[in-house]
Amino acid sequence: MSVEPTGRHPRPADHRGGGAGRRPFPGPRRRAAALLRHPAAAPLGLLAAGAAGAAYLYTRDPHLPGQALPFCPWRRLTGLQCPGCGGTRMAYDLLHGDLAAAWHDNAALLLALPFVAAWFAVRLRDGLAGRRRRLRMGPRAVAALLAAAALWTVGRNLL
Repeated sequence: MSVEPTGRHPRPADHRGGGAGRRPFPGPRRRAAALLRHPAAAPLGLLAAGAAGAAYLYTRDPHLPGQALPFCPWRRLTGLQCPGCGGTRMAYDLLHGDLAAAWHDNAALLLALPFVAAWFAVRLRDGLAGRRRRLRMGPRAVAALLAAAALWTVGRNLL
């Protein structure tokens, strides 16, 4: 029977995946962190959240009162519609195939939807290929987008 002079128990050579301080296999926390940093993590997470939201919205009718759906704080405070007001109703109508009602709910979002879908598809494709892509908008594009949102807000509240 021998006693260690340091008072610690000897560690086997394969502790934590290898000897001499090497760790050939990362632990579960490091693997999870690496997966969350993958370029496809955000688009896939957004896709899963969108599918879950669409499944929930499919069973609720936002045109009827008393549904467990979010409200617009701007409209509740001012009584005026913001640029996104009607987006939930528009999504519901699109899920049920009613394009005319979706147009009535929010025409600007309906017109923007193909561009957002194309951007998302490119981001998902690049993420699955391991590449990162950022949406870059110049100052003129940002100004045009804000001006369009302001004009849409004023126009839909006057008409």
